[in-house]
Amino acid sequence: MNNRQIGAIGENHAAEYLKSKNYDILQMNFYCRYGEIDIVAKDKKNIVFVEVKTRRSIKYGKGMEAVNYRKQQKIKKVALYYLKKNTPIFSNIRFDVIDILIRNEHVAKIEHVENAF
Repeated sequence: MNNRQIGAIGENHAAEYLKSKNYDILQMNFYCRYGEIDIVAKDKKNIVFVEVKTRRSIKYGKGMEAVNYRKQQKIKKVALYYLKKNTPIFSNIRFDVIDILIRNEHVAKIEHVENAF
């Protein structure tokens, strides 16, 4: 499996996880000229922009460690574009990270950090 396939598997598992927590998935893989957001979801009060990081091992650190300041700023820019195009201006927003560890092609661990940045 290549990194793109692993990422897609992780995003699908993250979406299922969010659904199990009563989130509505509004869009997956939202692209614009500023970049991409893996999952746009809605919980009871918020539009939630979710960055999913999937790893096969933690040898080089957790996936969420890759969501550095630069990546956060890029996600925020894409989120603002999404909001401008798709939702009322008065929406509450939140940025989450879901870190997924896959072992032997099965999810070994899901860690969801709300308000990650």
